[in-house]
Amino acid sequence: MTRLIIAAALLMLSAHAPAAYPDKPIRMLTSEAGGGSDFVARLVAAGMSVFLGQRVVIDNRGLIAAEIAAHAQADGYTIMLLGSPLWLSPFLRAQSPYDPVRDFAPISIIVSTPNIVVVHPAVAAQSISELLALARVKPGALNYSAGSTGSTQHLAAELFKRMGGVDIVRIPYKGSGPALNALIAAQVQLMFPSAGSVMQHVKAGRLRALAVTTAKPSALVPGLPTVAESGLPGYESTSPFGIFAPAKTPAAVIARLNRGIVRTLDEAETKARYFNAGVETVGSTPDELAALLKSEMAKWGKLIKEANIREE
Repeated sequence: MTRLIIAAALLMLSAHAPAAYPDKPIRMLTSEAGGGSDFVARLVAAGMSVFLGQRVVIDNRGLIAAEIAAHAQADGYTIMLLGSPLWLSPFLRAQSPYDPVRDFAPISIIVSTPNIVVVHPAVAAQSISELLALARVKPGALNYSAGSTGSTQHLAAELFKRMGGVDIVRIPYKGSGPALNALIAAQVQLMFPSAGSVMQHVKAGRLRALAVTTAKPSALVPGLPTVAESGLPGYESTSPFGIFAPAKTPAAVIARLNRGIVRTLDEAETKARYFNAGVETVGSTPDELAALLKSEMAKWGKLIKEANIREE
């Protein structure tokens, strides 16, 4: 009887933790080619391929990446890298084909990208305090550009607007590139773009940077104060990216993937390549990503509901 119990226990363990994993290429779903998620995914996938001993192949699926991942086999051979659209889309749509908490198993936070509050040089504001004062004196007179509805640059501006008690007006564009070009051309007065996309224009004098949206100063923009310390206490907005697997993926597989990811992110070359692109590496436990997911959903979900933000 004892031998039967032991044999049954070993059989259960082998079913949940395949010793040979991974023994074939792993597919990493992400958004469209050329976007921010794509860049983050390709860099981490290259390192994971080395540490896991199998190729991690990028599969660009755009908006349906999460839906595909939610219904994929939970064997560790399909994973997904996405940012805030994964957990915020359900708040922006009337119906969602997946549940961010129920349908996915968190693996690790990969990177986090800060936003920068920038204004056109013609705007009479040298700091966040001065920008807030200007907006309060001239309600509705300042316009900000933003790409897609629910993007980090959009929500960062709406949080600023709500916390600061100011009336600034969104001018929507089809992407962050056109939105940034509109600011440079003085068609709008301010924007909350990612650090990597805007600092070259700040250095060239085409735009003025007022603050970074992280809770603490960022090494990506040395000397630039935070929004919180320069006029709007408690303000914070970043754009994290995480890797997830389908729900019910075996814990041993999640742990194996996590080790490969964290080792990749610890590599000096990987850190440098992300940093040079305006991105800060993180690396975390699955539990830390799960906690981040719930925190982000609570914070931004509340803002989206109160501001009645919906995808066009």
